[in-house]
Amino acid sequence: MIITIELLNELFRGFTVHRWNDKIRPVDLIEIDKHAHKMFIAYCLGRYEEDAGNTVNWSIIIKHGIFELLRRIVISDIKSPIYYLIKQENKTIFNKLNNWVFDQIAGKINHKDLRQEFYNYLFESSDIDDKSQKILDAAHKYSSYWEFLIIKNVNPLGYQIIEIERSLLNDLNNFMDLVGMRGLITRQKISDFVDLFGQLRFQTRWSQIPRVPKTSVLGHSMLVATLSYFFSLENKACPKRIYNNFFGGLLHDLTEAVTRDIISPVKESSEEFNNLILEIGNELAEKEIFPLVEEHWVEELKYFIVDEFKNKIKDKKVPLSLTTDVINRNYNQDKFSPYDGLIIKAADQVAAFLEAWYSTEFGIKSSEFSLAIEQIKQKYYGTKIGETDLSHIFSGFQF
Repeated sequence: MIITIELLNELFRGFTVHRWNDKIRPVDLIEIDKHAHKMFIAYCLGRYEEDAGNTVNWSIIIKHGIFELLRRIVISDIKSPIYYLIKQENKTIFNKLNNWVFDQIAGKINHKDLRQEFYNYLFESSDIDDKSQKILDAAHKYSSYWEFLIIKNVNPLGYQIIEIERSLLNDLNNFMDLVGMRGLITRQKISDFVDLFGQLRFQTRWSQIPRVPKTSVLGHSMLVATLSYFFSLENKACPKRIYNNFFGGLLHDLTEAVTRDIISPVKESSEEFNNLILEIGNELAEKEIFPLVEEHWVEELKYFIVDEFKNKIKDKKVPLSLTTDVINRNYNQDKFSPYDGLIIKAADQVAAFLEAWYSTEFGIKSSEFSLAIEQIKQKYYGTKIGETDLSHIFSGFQF
């Protein structure tokens, strides 16, 4: 398996890394939340570029987005201005820093090719095209600017606030050739879509139970998307399948931006209640979410968020039993637009398991956590989804 227990631990550390921690903040600004928002913005920018007739290398964008998350987790103590100063003015020290990052992560990636790709990414020798790099850079800067506006509203006359805003706006000006960036800066409706998704960082998962660390719906979505990506690689997924599974994982809780997060025991208390919540979520999506995007994007968004945990393909004849193994054998081609809802569900459950397990490790005892840990373990222990052996994950956590 690609995913090791050590890699899971590293990814989960993204929930403990605080951003802007030298500024007054009305809410905690967390690293993995920022990267979730960044990748969502990259999705919007990329879609606009495709609409304009440009080719977007989604596989590279997804992979590099995950690699940058890992790098940022490792170098969390270095402020971004210091990091960029080192990068621009002292390549020797910058390379030593990246060597150190690689040493921290390499042994945690159980995949030779992916490990080499991570090395190439760190030392800027990868084959990313200029358009994909610009989309990622623009998404990174805008997501930082989005966070900054929260800080500015609390302390508009604070130390260096004016200088920081000027610097961020100057950086954003470099991306005005991107159609989507022009829409964001001029506050077109796409900016409301980005704002709506960003609000998922304010929704706390397991909100009625004390937890350490607290996790937001936004950060949870990035963890699910990242796990879905690694599970997809294990199943040798085609590029469209990787795209669907990553962004399906990232957007699987999108409707919670308008319904709020409802914990699984409540949703599953009765089938009728669960169906009602799904129906309400779909109705609110039609009224409050889909009007914020281009009309021709809606079909794809529905593909991601309606029946988000079911396997899907686009074909005239769909088999009654569309397992991951069946997709691997017969439909692992871009033309079928395969979507592994079962992989995304497994990633969602692994993420929930980690949230409960880490809280208990930090000394918080709760019957809800104990029940969640046991139920998820029993459901998936001994289970394979295609080539993904979930027993390997759960066997590494002692109870």
